[in-house]
Amino acid sequence: MKALLSTYLSYLEVKRNVSEHTLDAYGRDIRQFILFLEEWAQTDAPDITAVDPGTIRFYLGWLVESGLSRKSIGRKLAAVRSFFKFCHREGYIQTNPAATIHPPKQEKKLPTFVEVNEIERVMVLPDTSTFTGARDRAILELLYGAGIRLRELTNLDVRDLQLDENTVRIFGKGRKERIVPCGSKAVDAIRNYLEKRNEAFRNGGKRADREALFLSRRGGRISPRRVQNIVQSYLAKASAREHLSPHVLRHSFATHMLNSGADLRAVKELLGHANLSTTQIYTHVSTEHLKKIYKQAHPRAG
Repeated sequence: MKALLSTYLSYLEVKRNVSEHTLDAYGRDIRQFILFLEEWAQTDAPDITAVDPGTIRFYLGWLVESGLSRKSIGRKLAAVRSFFKFCHREGYIQTNPAATIHPPKQEKKLPTFVEVNEIERVMVLPDTSTFTGARDRAILELLYGAGIRLRELTNLDVRDLQLDENTVRIFGKGRKERIVPCGSKAVDAIRNYLEKRNEAFRNGGKRADREALFLSRRGGRISPRRVQNIVQSYLAKASAREHLSPHVLRHSFATHMLNSGADLRAVKELLGHANLSTTQIYTHVSTEHLKKIYKQAHPRAG
């Protein structure tokens, strides 16, 4: 089965062109399933043809007993289902044992966002006269101004910028390309950062990293973990809420757009969502926001 996993991961990488992050996640989740099978069947080489729907249901029960959230279990099941679908399509198994297995019903958790006044407080925090401050301001403005994902931001190259048109070329999940507007404030922040960017190379940056838009102080492409720490630090200073991640800026982008009357399908395209249902959760956020305003402002709201 481990050989089949290698074949499947090669298929995802070459044919499906999935991101390195997705490839690692699928590989990790399916390896965990194989380890479960080895213990379940008491063998180092479990037979894939012996796996039936009951085995997969027992695996899900084992995950529940392990204390995993429904979201994590759903993600692991998605990887297993995709793996068995591939094996069935390629003829390694006659029937797909995962075809009838459905993920656990997810808890309805609305995305966290920050208010517009909190966004304004965040944006003035970086010292834009310095390289790191100018970079941090550009990162904050772009995450919020374009609503892009963390890894979409760290993967940006200078050639992806179209500042004269106020747009940026983004490569999203599955390397799908989209062009997104980023607003004049983000453009101004990026231009200011680019003026100071060359000093990173004077500190020993690698030649290959000259393509990367956002750099560390040593001149290398900035890592997602570093951006996460940067954004969390600024958000903590501007908001009373705790543990706010960079994704909060993406959530805020979508929520503020819809609160201001933006079309749901347009927001879907801007976010790079494959399905409208994924974007629709932000309509629930907007509705809850309006309810809160109504309750606070209307004399007979109760």
